[in-house]
Amino acid sequence: MKLVGALVANFREAAGMTQRELAQRALLHLDMVASIEQGRRLLKPDLARALDGILDTKGALETAVANMPEIDLIPAWAEEYMDLEREAIALSWFENQVLPGLLQTENYAQAVFLSKVPAMSEDEIVAQVAARLERQEILHRKEPPTISFVIAQAVLMDRLGGARVFREVLQHLRRWADLPGLTLQIMPVGQKQHAALDGPFTLLETPDHQHLGYTETQRGSQLVSDPDEVSLLAQKYAMLRTQALNAEDSKDLLDRLLGEQ
Repeated sequence: MKLVGALVANFREAAGMTQRELAQRALLHLDMVASIEQGRRLLKPDLARALDGILDTKGALETAVANMPEIDLIPAWAEEYMDLEREAIALSWFENQVLPGLLQTENYAQAVFLSKVPAMSEDEIVAQVAARLERQEILHRKEPPTISFVIAQAVLMDRLGGARVFREVLQHLRRWADLPGLTLQIMPVGQKQHAALDGPFTLLETPDHQHLGYTETQRGSQLVSDPDEVSLLAQKYAMLRTQALNAEDSKDLLDRLLGEQ
């Protein structure tokens, strides 16, 4: 990513353009151009083609992106998912390790990134927290997506960030649980059956009614578009919703946890 970013900067300077001028020509935000050139943001294939045209680089950037090592392509899935998430008309999210990003408070998100190993720099944490909070704007759209969350109770038993952050998170979840169009269910501990022992995942529906899945692992992520695979995830999610506490019982559990603080 740093190599491709350096190429963009080289070609831009050879064309006699500033970052601002390139951003204007490509209809991008200035900070996106800067992030790409610094290797902090992936240059996606369609944008690479556009920049090749603007900078007259005869396909050099598109070729570079197409031949990036697989490990550097891992963020491409996340970037593509973020774009889809912003436009989604429906989201279904199962999480068993940490609160879904769309439900995290600023302090909780900071605690999550402080827990990363190897440790992240202060600047990286600030940038990541800001990006996570920016994602939550979809919940405030004029027509927000229909969203369903199933969260393992074990997530609520952790104390990331300490007692104050924990209480803040419980209050935050309790407020969101009352929003129209948003359903929050908690998967209680002590289950005899569990439909998603393989880990967390997300389902989304695009404005043109395409159904997709998204999964993450320790060292990567995957956007799932194959209809058969998406169907399997949808079946898992449907079963999870029957195994979890219903929405009202989940609110009662949050109230009890708040009462214990």
